[in-house]
Amino acid sequence: MELLPLQGLEFTHSPLLTFLVGLSMVVLLLVRLDFPAFVGLILAAFSVGVVNAVFVPDFGSAEAATRVAQAFGENMTGIGIPILAAAIIGKSMLESGAAQRVVRGFQNVLGKENSDISLLGSSSVLAIPVFFDSVFYLMAPLARSMRARVGRDYTLFLVVVGAGAATAHVFVPPTPGPLAVADRVNSDLGMTILIGAVTAVPSVILGGLVYGRWINARLDIPLRDTMSTTTEELQEVADKPTSSLPGMFASLAPILVAVGLIGSYTFVDTFADVYAPLEVIQPIVVFLGEKNVALMLAAVVAAYILYSHNDMTSSEWSEELTEALKSGGNIAAITAAGGAFGAMLAASGIGDYLGSALQEFGVGLLVTAWLIAAIVRIAQGSATAAMLTAAGIMAPLVGQLSVHPAYLVMVIGAGGNIFSWYNDSGFWLVKEIGGLTQEETLKTWTVLTTIISVAGLVTTLILSSLFPFA
Repeated sequence: MELLPLQGLEFTHSPLLTFLVGLSMVVLLLVRLDFPAFVGLILAAFSVGVVNAVFVPDFGSAEAATRVAQAFGENMTGIGIPILAAAIIGKSMLESGAAQRVVRGFQNVLGKENSDISLLGSSSVLAIPVFFDSVFYLMAPLARSMRARVGRDYTLFLVVVGAGAATAHVFVPPTPGPLAVADRVNSDLGMTILIGAVTAVPSVILGGLVYGRWINARLDIPLRDTMSTTTEELQEVADKPTSSLPGMFASLAPILVAVGLIGSYTFVDTFADVYAPLEVIQPIVVFLGEKNVALMLAAVVAAYILYSHNDMTSSEWSEELTEALKSGGNIAAITAAGGAFGAMLAASGIGDYLGSALQEFGVGLLVTAWLIAAIVRIAQGSATAAMLTAAGIMAPLVGQLSVHPAYLVMVIGAGGNIFSWYNDSGFWLVKEIGGLTQEETLKTWTVLTTIISVAGLVTTLILSSLFPFA
């Protein structure tokens, strides 16, 4: 039933009002009143929905609640199974000793003093064919095990894992975001990959190593119980001799399965039209490489390793997995609620509003594209939505560029990565899986994404000046 006082009336409305209402609600509920994250985010989403019902055409007041529920469901569709699978993978790798075995392998190759570099390199490489969230699911247990092993620097380990995954996520195809933007602006894929890799290096070093080490010296994040694994259990595994841990291949198996299947999906989906024989295996690879299937198969492998390397009965094993799923369900709910809040902001039309306002900002096309993506990202939360919004606005202007369109892909990716906060589901993913407080997440993850964004813009401007490739 519509609100009767609104019938027949017309309102002039800036979507900025909706954004300010949403911002005020999350600050009030999550920061001032310290509501549980899920409750606070859903209430904030309802509040934005009510404002939309008043001002946005075709958004009736009766739909304010159902649209929030629909957005929550859509986000849960995307992250529900992966997070639950990740909960099993994380708990199994941590408690079986598999994560600890991988950590020791890293240290044997690069040395204990270079633990951060080993995590940074691993997450960067894994993120090229795989979505950011999947990489963080797989690397977070290694960061926790590394902290248990060396006894310090958890802040640094989380930052480098996030830096590697986030940087590749926005700069280097065939990661889906930059791949879609490259297609929108007709940028050659090979050149985009080359320029993306070069652009990513300064950003990942500055954000991961430079900022990571700086904030690590000033913020000591303790190792907390999360993903249904206690700090005592982690320390007990960290003290075991290497001979009692699973072998290196078995320890890496869950990661190899997930990355191998998802990576093969990305490869076949990208090149099947170019290389005809790939079309034969495409249906099988597309099924097995879909992230829900791939991560669940990886979870089965991880759970088997837990069972085979721990002295437990089948009922005890089942109870351990159930505990992991309980923890994963809470994380999935919070993450989906953050996505729903962002979706309600997006429904206000703030993306198009900001994009249109900035299109005539009076600066160069590359900086304009970065500004559009950055402000849309801050306003509505989704990096992918911000990148596609900016790409759609800038695509008709590609002919005015004096440099290769790949540079346009870079600045759009950089802008879309900036300032991940409460309206971004990725913010809550990092917070919950990493075992952080809101303040710690803002000081690490939010600042990190901003550094990557600004560094990406500056690097692109320098590269495009030196090597325009026009």
